[in-house]
Amino acid sequence: MTGIEEKPGQSPSDKEASLTTAAHPIDEELAARSGKERYPVKWYRSTFYNALILGICNFLAPGIWGAMNSLGGGGDEKPYLVNTANALTFCLMVVSCLFGTVLVKYIGIKYTFILGTVGYAPFAAGLYTHNRYGTEWLVLFGAAVCGLSAGIFWMAEAAIALAYPEPYNQGKFLGFWLSFRVSGQILGGAVNLGINAKDNHAGKVSYTVFELFIALQALAPFVGLFLSPPKKVQRTDGLPVRLRIFDQSWTTELKEVAKLFFSRDFLLIVPLISQAVFSEAVMFTYQGLWFSVRARALGSFLSGIVALVAGNVLGAYLDNKRISLKTRARTSFVAVVGLQGAWWIWGTVLVTRYHHTHPTYDWVDSGFGSGFALFLFWVIGFQVNYMYLYFVIGNLAKDEQEVIRIAGLLRGTESAAQAVSYGLSSVAIMGAIGDIYLNFGLWAVALFPAWLVVKEIGVTKGDPKVEREQALRDSE
Repeated sequence: MTGIEEKPGQSPSDKEASLTTAAHPIDEELAARSGKERYPVKWYRSTFYNALILGICNFLAPGIWGAMNSLGGGGDEKPYLVNTANALTFCLMVVSCLFGTVLVKYIGIKYTFILGTVGYAPFAAGLYTHNRYGTEWLVLFGAAVCGLSAGIFWMAEAAIALAYPEPYNQGKFLGFWLSFRVSGQILGGAVNLGINAKDNHAGKVSYTVFELFIALQALAPFVGLFLSPPKKVQRTDGLPVRLRIFDQSWTTELKEVAKLFFSRDFLLIVPLISQAVFSEAVMFTYQGLWFSVRARALGSFLSGIVALVAGNVLGAYLDNKRISLKTRARTSFVAVVGLQGAWWIWGTVLVTRYHHTHPTYDWVDSGFGSGFALFLFWVIGFQVNYMYLYFVIGNLAKDEQEVIRIAGLLRGTESAAQAVSYGLSSVAIMGAIGDIYLNFGLWAVALFPAWLVVKEIGVTKGDPKVEREQALRDSE
């Protein structure tokens, strides 16, 4: 029973439309369940436990990958080969992200997630052999394997992060999960700082660092086995987790993915997604070009800490139910993109100067502070941009299948933007100065179309609309 009085001749569309009114009994029932009543759960089936497993895998796979890249060009003396490899990785991730939903249909979200972790260690092995022996082919081969695997991983973990948590824990879940990713960066920076603390010159980092990274990334598939499948997850609001693709052909599934990509809302946020992730290659290349080995290690360590704090602060704010969803969406948007714009102005001024002076800053040098602080702020910006994107698409998905599809599209779009970014950064003039100008322009282009979507969150999109529609489907 839905508790809705139907009038004779009322169509299903009329019935569904009636659920969108503000003071409907279903709203009151869902509010009572999700806002007040708490159901007992087993810890090892809880959303927090699954956030922990998701986070550990994130730390071991993309987190350690981020640690290697945060050393500046994968720890190499010049970042151009590693930027080329990363461009290859992200090109292949575009394909694997989009086909990931088909894989979920056949083996489920848990084993899709586990399969996605296996390709990271070969990339670390490629960096190790290049750093120690000068071998280049394994860097590119490892990048290809990583791309085919990582796209699947990114799609699966995004879908899990959107579907598993209770609505009132969504932001904290995202913040906790993404903290593990920057924890990899913190670990990588700490280890590298300890090994290279006396190296105040430009150059490559010690190959010993990569031995630890390979070992850690090889553990990721085994940790993934501890993840609960959706049907076994227990939420404190008592609602089940449904995360699957219904029975249909793989070609039909790809058509549904394409249809969602070309929808009005998703196309409008494509520039927002692109400008947010384009900056990864920009900031890591910037660090690799203009700072000493130990300064790069310090940047990897400290930037992870500040990103962890900023991400969890934003997550807590996005969960604050005392503030309306509409207000949270709009104020977060203004803060995130506003600060990003200020940092792009700052970066444009600095790299224009560096292009003429060609510095290699160590932490004892005059002028180190302003350039180093910019790197820290860029990493903060990347983290909060990333979190905000999840918040936005989480309020666009309308059902369990669309969560998986939109997660794949988000990650596929990210991968395409990062492939272009790393590809351009592999060219000396673009890596040194051009990419920063281009990213500044992407940021400006993204503002208006993104606002057209953001201003509807809490009005026509997001909770409680999605919950009302889910309640209608569950009751039928």
